[in-house]
Amino acid sequence: MARTLVVGESLIDAVTRANGTRSEHVGGSPANVAFGLAALDHEVDLATWIGADEHGERIEAVCRSRGIALTAGSRGATRTSVAHARLDPSGTATYGFDLDWRIGPVTGLEDYGHVHTGSIASVLLPGADMVRETLRQARERATVSYDPNARPTLMGSASATRAAIEESIALSDVVKASDEDIAWLCPGEPLDQVMRTWAARGPALVVVTRGGDGALVHMSRSGDEATLPARSVTVIDTVGAGDSFMAGLLSGLLDAGLLGGAQARHRLAAASLDDVTPAVLRALATGALTVARPGAHAPHRVDLEAAHWHANCGNSTPR
Repeated sequence: MARTLVVGESLIDAVTRANGTRSEHVGGSPANVAFGLAALDHEVDLATWIGADEHGERIEAVCRSRGIALTAGSRGATRTSVAHARLDPSGTATYGFDLDWRIGPVTGLEDYGHVHTGSIASVLLPGADMVRETLRQARERATVSYDPNARPTLMGSASATRAAIEESIALSDVVKASDEDIAWLCPGEPLDQVMRTWAARGPALVVVTRGGDGALVHMSRSGDEATLPARSVTVIDTVGAGDSFMAGLLSGLLDAGLLGGAQARHRLAAASLDDVTPAVLRALATGALTVARPGAHAPHRVDLEAAHWHANCGNSTPR
């Protein structure tokens, strides 16, 4: 099974619930994707930026407990970043950030079959330039995935952010975004039009999540599109839901041999809608399990089996 490198921010999520109670959790969109992949039995390393402080030690401890190794240079920050999440009565989160994002050179890229990045890491300077350079170097041997996971309060103007995001899209084989991301980045543009525009930039597969309305899927080579329905669950909160979906999607594609190296890139480019549907279903299942639990819960394969939300769980499964 191809080893995966996740590049991006890890931080502390300080969550304030609607009733005023507060808690702290290890989070950050790319880190949550790494946790989700590890929970689904994939080998994962994380290239990030944390400090030698209490919060940084907590992040390291969680990574160790989940079998995730930090790359050399991940511990160079003067302080570990914090995201302040406030939940409304429906469990929907809004965010504010105390963040410093950089990244050291990532060595040993030849050891990875797949590289994932997204969110703040791909936009916020000075780290974003190094992230894109890492993707360029990795593409020679590895497949690449990307999730814009837009944070308007931190990323600046939508027009400037869109240019940076489209650079990362062009380096990717798989792109996943939410309808909220697209509404902010591309106001007034229909989802299917944006998906086709992004697909034309290079990725073989573009997936857009729509919360309770499921996910849209677009195949670049054939132009085939589909809408897959969301699972029906009681939502506790939405923290980490998109990251869980991303982990489930990558897990299914890795298991199916559609990600994980140069040959997998060719297989994905030639794949049909039917070939990728089990991976999107796995993503819908993992996302549903996450929103049904408080915090950024990372489901395991056994959770998918227990919920009867799997299709061939050892090889390609559902969100």
